[in-house]
Amino acid sequence: MHDHRRLGRELGLFDTDPLIGSGLPYWLPDGAAVRHALEEYIREAERRAGYRHVYSPVLGKRELYEISGHWSHYSDDMFPPMDLGGEQVVLRPSLCPHHALIFRSRSRSYRELPLRMAELGGMYRSELSGVLGGLTRVRAIQLNDAHIFCTLEQVADEAGAALEMIRRAYRALGISPARYRLSLPGPGGKYVAAPELWRRSTELLTEVLDRSGLPYEAAEGEAAFYGPKIDIQVADGAGRESTLSTVQVDFHQPERFGLHYIGADGAKHRPVMVHRSIIGSVERAVAHLIEHHGGAFPAWLAPVQVVVLPVSDAELPDAAALARRCADLGLRAEVAGPEHGSLGARVRQARLVPYQAVIGAREAAAGHVALRLRDGRRPEGLTAAEAPARIRALVGSHGTDLWDTGADADTGVDAGSGGRGGLTAG
Repeated sequence: MHDHRRLGRELGLFDTDPLIGSGLPYWLPDGAAVRHALEEYIREAERRAGYRHVYSPVLGKRELYEISGHWSHYSDDMFPPMDLGGEQVVLRPSLCPHHALIFRSRSRSYRELPLRMAELGGMYRSELSGVLGGLTRVRAIQLNDAHIFCTLEQVADEAGAALEMIRRAYRALGISPARYRLSLPGPGGKYVAAPELWRRSTELLTEVLDRSGLPYEAAEGEAAFYGPKIDIQVADGAGRESTLSTVQVDFHQPERFGLHYIGADGAKHRPVMVHRSIIGSVERAVAHLIEHHGGAFPAWLAPVQVVVLPVSDAELPDAAALARRCADLGLRAEVAGPEHGSLGARVRQARLVPYQAVIGAREAAAGHVALRLRDGRRPEGLTAAEAPARIRALVGSHGTDLWDTGADADTGVDAGSGGRGGLTAG
């Protein structure tokens, strides 16, 4: 079982400093590369699904969160207000009030619906020191958030499409849900007192889950303060669950903010707000990926995707040229030369890198490369021009396979073995 806090530091992905503060990790270059790849994947998936991206401030007046209901139902988890020019300003605990204001910034027509608004944005939670840990419980959160403003008739289809996006993302990430949970209000919680809205929201989400054919469990006391939600739970090696992705139906905030659109009849109508997060917070997603993969990320997420290993100093120019060719194709590539130790030692050091490209005297003379995959396979007969192109195509597919199914690869020696494992490098 992997602990992301230990492994993340060993791999140089993230760290903390007491002068920055508890629950406020910083990302090192390799961790930033993983985060950036994840963010770009989700932005592109959203663009293809018809989402429009926005940016909104991480601060808002206290009055904004009083209107949304966060102040009365959620203030214990918010940072205290700051006085600025006679106004009280708060670090936002959520992005949805900002998106509601963007929706109402101009008149909207039914022809614009569903309007899908997405943002990878920061939000802040005043977590107690005792519950903070690594990337899973932090005070500054980068959330993959989106809000779909739609008609009542569009809700089920939009929520179902969000669930399908989540399933596709999990396949690309190489992870699986532990279970799907229909999160409902429970006794004694701070929930909006609107029984009819809760009933309608619950019916819609139940319909979505039933239509999807997914098994799910209902759980009381897990709802958001403004409505029920579908939570996609993941589990760590010890079986501890956490929520990674969510889909929520919200009648409350459109009413609080007076949102409306002009219908085909020329009258004003209230939209429904569907909240959805495909990968949840970037921090929690990366923590789960570290623990699940043990640092051996899918190739498209790996901090270094190709490591070029010249056998001797004589092959350094060819290795540098291959690394440049990889970089020109958008791959993250590095050269690990003889100054880093023997070839066997360098292979072991690069055991988590998906693709190891060895160049010896024979490869340099022939313009070839001895490619070794992280799982020990060795595709044969690749030129120094072909290998980067093949790798780029695989990385661009956002899959978890390291090589084409039909590729001619020798299974060879395990990637963690000590010697050259039969590589043709001289």
